[in-house]
Amino acid sequence: MSNNSKTLLSAVASLAASAMLIRSITNEFIPHEVIEYFNSGLHNLSRKFSTQLTVVIEEFQGMSRNQVFEAAEAYLGTKATLSGQRVKASKSENDKNLSFGVDRGDEVNDEFEGVKIRWIKLCIQAESSSRRHHHDMNALLRSEIRFYELSFPKKHKQKIFGSYLPYVMKRAKAIKQENETVKLHTIDCRGYWKVPGVTFSHPMTFETLAIDAELKREVVNDLDKFVKGKEFYKRTGKAWKRGYLLYGPPGTGKSSLIAAMAYHLNYDIYDFVLTAVQDNSELKNLILGMSNRSILVIEDIDCTIKLQNREEDGETAKNGDNKVTLSGLLNIIDGLWSCCGEERIIIFTTNHKERLDPALLRPGRMDMHIHLSYCNFSAFEQLAFNYHGISQHKLFEQIEGLLREVQVTPAEIAGEMIKISDAKEGLQDIVKFIHNKKMHAAEHDSN
Repeated sequence: MSNNSKTLLSAVASLAASAMLIRSITNEFIPHEVIEYFNSGLHNLSRKFSTQLTVVIEEFQGMSRNQVFEAAEAYLGTKATLSGQRVKASKSENDKNLSFGVDRGDEVNDEFEGVKIRWIKLCIQAESSSRRHHHDMNALLRSEIRFYELSFPKKHKQKIFGSYLPYVMKRAKAIKQENETVKLHTIDCRGYWKVPGVTFSHPMTFETLAIDAELKREVVNDLDKFVKGKEFYKRTGKAWKRGYLLYGPPGTGKSSLIAAMAYHLNYDIYDFVLTAVQDNSELKNLILGMSNRSILVIEDIDCTIKLQNREEDGETAKNGDNKVTLSGLLNIIDGLWSCCGEERIIIFTTNHKERLDPALLRPGRMDMHIHLSYCNFSAFEQLAFNYHGISQHKLFEQIEGLLREVQVTPAEIAGEMIKISDAKEGLQDIVKFIHNKKMHAAEHDSN
């Protein structure tokens, strides 16, 4: 080693030792509060003269999900592969494409109309963040707090707020519609939606749904009108939502219709089990936690729990019995809280429409009542094509006549279709099955 190198190393070591000595003396003789105040002043001074502005975008806005955070997740997934250092990649069996995301702590750079923009994704564990968020009970219940920091030159603040962020929101919506599969969300043990949901892999679509053809067209047209109705709902002062009541005997296709609706709209499904909800407050929080462009499903509403009627609600409150009440449910689907979100569909299903309180059924709550009845010939034709690819057969006329006389569900016909190995010959077994149902019904009536 040369003399110059030795001299340089000696100087660096001497400087480091001097710094440590100064730091030790400072800590010993200057109060900690003074040091903190001094450091805080330096930090505020540097912020005052900084040319950069940082915007914090948290995952939740109170109890509901922050739409800007959701948009950033989708938008930055398309940018992460270009400038990110740690990129998350995933694909489920039913996803159309690989999806990418920003990993925690990673930085993604973007540019918009000549402005350079930096995004950083940060996560704070609930234990370390609980003191800072002690006023937010929703934050305390989550295992971590996730947020993005968006940084850019201060002089471009108007462009970022007025043009860039709206652009991100618009692009994110298009990305989700193109690439995302339908997700099914369920309630966790703490009374919150599980995030992310599981991929919904139900195979049913409107092309294969075996219900009356005219009813199918009516439902599809109603859904399409709803999706295109943003300006109509805004102009008329109505919340952008629609309610459907699906009723009829078991096995007539209620769950299959819900799956077909979700795939047609590419909306996530939120499976709302009322027995898993403690009270009206938790009910409200779950509604706020739903994303837009989603379907809320409450199946078998007549028998999941016994909803107190409106007269009993007041008595329940007096007794301090914090349960889900009918008035609480009505407020969620048609009151002020129903306006906290848009482009949502609410579906009730029941086997016994007559058991429901009339307050649940009025227009504005359940806008369209869909009766899914026993199998008619139109539904049978769809089943025959689905299972065996046939659209014409010599026995079709006989089967059509029998179906006018016999109450048999599409599920029962589908069960018989599965047993058939030779479609052309096997339809005779369908005739026998329906005929036997007719005979049994006649015997039951005579008794």
